[in-house]
Amino acid sequence: MSDVVLQSRDLSKHYGNFVAVDNLNLTLRRGEVFGLLGPNGAGKTTTILMLLGLTEPTAGQVEVLGFDPARQPLSVKARVGYLPDQIGFYDGLSAYENLAYIAKLNGLRRDEADRRITAVLAQMGLSDVANKRVGTFSRGMRQRLGLAEVLLKQPQLIIMDEPTLGLDPEAAHDFLETIRALKADDITIMLSSHLLHQVQAVCDRVGLFHQGRMVLEGTVAGLAQQVLGGAYRIHLEAVGDAQLEEALGQLSGVVQVKRIADTRYDLEARKDLRAEAARTVVEKGGKLLSLNIEMPSLDEIYTRYFKQEATHGLAA
Repeated sequence: MSDVVLQSRDLSKHYGNFVAVDNLNLTLRRGEVFGLLGPNGAGKTTTILMLLGLTEPTAGQVEVLGFDPARQPLSVKARVGYLPDQIGFYDGLSAYENLAYIAKLNGLRRDEADRRITAVLAQMGLSDVANKRVGTFSRGMRQRLGLAEVLLKQPQLIIMDEPTLGLDPEAAHDFLETIRALKADDITIMLSSHLLHQVQAVCDRVGLFHQGRMVLEGTVAGLAQQVLGGAYRIHLEAVGDAQLEEALGQLSGVVQVKRIADTRYDLEARKDLRAEAARTVVEKGGKLLSLNIEMPSLDEIYTRYFKQEATHGLAA
């Protein structure tokens, strides 16, 4: 059985002369959390609409769980959950009643619906408020109820659009933990968000959209190498002579070494070189005082990329 959940080939969408999505090639695998990033108007929403079969591509192909969303939208809808940034519920109904209505629309038998509703409310920590009106819920509770609704259909892929927007830090943390739990259950998640630190916390890979094109794709470490020149920053404090700085700079994978004080060195590297750096200090007769590593943030990668784009645009 293939572990490919979603695959697009040269997927494009034009509105007249405007190109909203341009030749998107993307593969998502089972149990992967993928972050879809980019400024407003970059093409993220149009991409989601094509994946859900809500708008037809101008060119290219896409398969979601083996189905063409444009020609088999009901098959895709039955297997894919979508959590929008604004979730609509009947505020006068209870959480249970809202889910029962959705279950009926999806053709679930009453006994099966009751079993699933009870299970997803428990999974989302909403069992104690199952009979309370949704109009009394906080935004965090509504988001959890929205995900409970998605889970009713037992999806293999969930697409989330700004799921933690407007949540307080504790609610956002709890929601990210829920995403990790879904990944552990082999559910694939595509997450579109502007909150890059949260994306970095849960995503296996990310893709950066710019002017309708996927301009960067990969792990955060991989993107850091492409955009920043090095994925790892090693902060080292050691007693040593001038030869130590030269020796550290000769380690395989080191991009550059900066001596920022008598005993402090900053290394930018393409891989984790803490063990090699510590060994080098000892071999050169020095004394290691401290050693730690810092991964660059997704915010830094994002900001640097668009700063470079702006500079190139002005130069052109």
